[in-house]
Amino acid sequence: MPRMGRLFREDAVMTPPIEITPLPYREDPLAYFAALRDRPGAVLLDSGRPTAPGGRYDILSCDPLALLEVDAAGRVQGDPTLAAHSPFAAQQALLDRLPGDVPDSRLPFLGGLIGYWSYDLGQRLEPVAGQARQTVKLPASRVGLYDWALIQDHDCRESWLVSSASRRHQVTEWLNAPARPAADFRLTVPFTAELSRDDYLARFATVQDYIRAGDCYQINLAQRFSAPFEGDLWAAYRRLRDTTPTPFAGYLAWDDKAILSLSPERFLLCRDGRVETRPIKGTRPRGTTPEEDRRLAGELGASLKDRAENVMITDLLRNDLGRVCRPGSVRVPQLCGLESYANVHHLVSVIIGELATGQRPMDLLAAAFPGGSITGAPKVRAMQIIDELEPSRRSAYCGSLGYVDVRGQMDTSIAIRSVVAEGGKLHLWGGGGLVADSRGEDEYAETLDKIRHLMQALSAADNDLLWNKKTARYCLKE
Repeated sequence: MPRMGRLFREDAVMTPPIEITPLPYREDPLAYFAALRDRPGAVLLDSGRPTAPGGRYDILSCDPLALLEVDAAGRVQGDPTLAAHSPFAAQQALLDRLPGDVPDSRLPFLGGLIGYWSYDLGQRLEPVAGQARQTVKLPASRVGLYDWALIQDHDCRESWLVSSASRRHQVTEWLNAPARPAADFRLTVPFTAELSRDDYLARFATVQDYIRAGDCYQINLAQRFSAPFEGDLWAAYRRLRDTTPTPFAGYLAWDDKAILSLSPERFLLCRDGRVETRPIKGTRPRGTTPEEDRRLAGELGASLKDRAENVMITDLLRNDLGRVCRPGSVRVPQLCGLESYANVHHLVSVIIGELATGQRPMDLLAAAFPGGSITGAPKVRAMQIIDELEPSRRSAYCGSLGYVDVRGQMDTSIAIRSVVAEGGKLHLWGGGGLVADSRGEDEYAETLDKIRHLMQALSAADNDLLWNKKTARYCLKE
């Protein structure tokens, strides 16, 4: 794995003027990133093209000027001058060190922060006891300050290098150097569930008790699966991407840690003060025939239970955006729209607004974090119940990956369908929203439907596996 070395460089603010230079367009960004992936701080924000619906921009970079990490206790590490700040304030202060005199451009990123904010970071924002154990020991957040990026616009079929002249020479050398081929990857033991089916159903029953008692209206309950592995995580990401192309994917790897995200869900987009969030609530698997696929999509669109879940979270996110948006600007142009991906159908709503005077994207991220679609309603009580019922903390799962650029542009995902590597083990989670009329067996099956294809892709190249519900693990077909 690439190592970062020192997290902070003394010359972090000494950046020459940014220039925008065209590069040869490549429909698949992986060839570009393969040449950079071993560099310190390498990061890929991947729109999943050419096959993922809805994706437009890829953003690739490495060798950041500085890196900030937030540990499990919420302490900022990497720059002693920012150690007394709260996590989001420290990251904003780091971003403010980049000069704002950049070219006028439609490109989404002209330098700024790229990284992730874990679900666990939310415990630093809300009164959550933190009784779940920290099984996966990733930082609560890790963001780099990047003064350059390779950006691909798949709608216009163009590629651009955003950098200073000196960086351009350096990056050109990196891109022209032979890329290290991806080595083999394999699991040494099949995925095993942290919870048995009966364990999950017992927790489901507790959620129903809380709902009947009026503590909450909806809880997003998840379960974790783990497996030891050997080999190259870049090969694992490529395998996942082939199976599940999504518009908000991402790859970050350092030391013995990595995040391999195949998320279909946008969290927060900010463009020139205009804000958008796209919560997903409501899922059905894709059918094996066109007829079955249409039936499942129609069933989802007509489901009162799934629509109720979506409407609850839409209302929650309207409230979150309202904390930092101009009064009267928050609207819902799409409610429970049907969107289809490689392995599932989803109901997706769209909420928009305009930032109030004096508010910036980092204020928006702090106000809405973590996303309502993966907590429940009301949010704080839902987070407390999740902390009580899920044995282990979620780590990067249900957090966010993305960027905040020097002009105040931002785009972040909800890190569902995401794999976390740490200490020679892979972890992934499947979850879903529980409401009063949810059925335990259906919800248990939904958690598996959402991630079965990820486990299959990682377990065997030929996907020749069967899920054993009794043992909660995959086994080879006879």
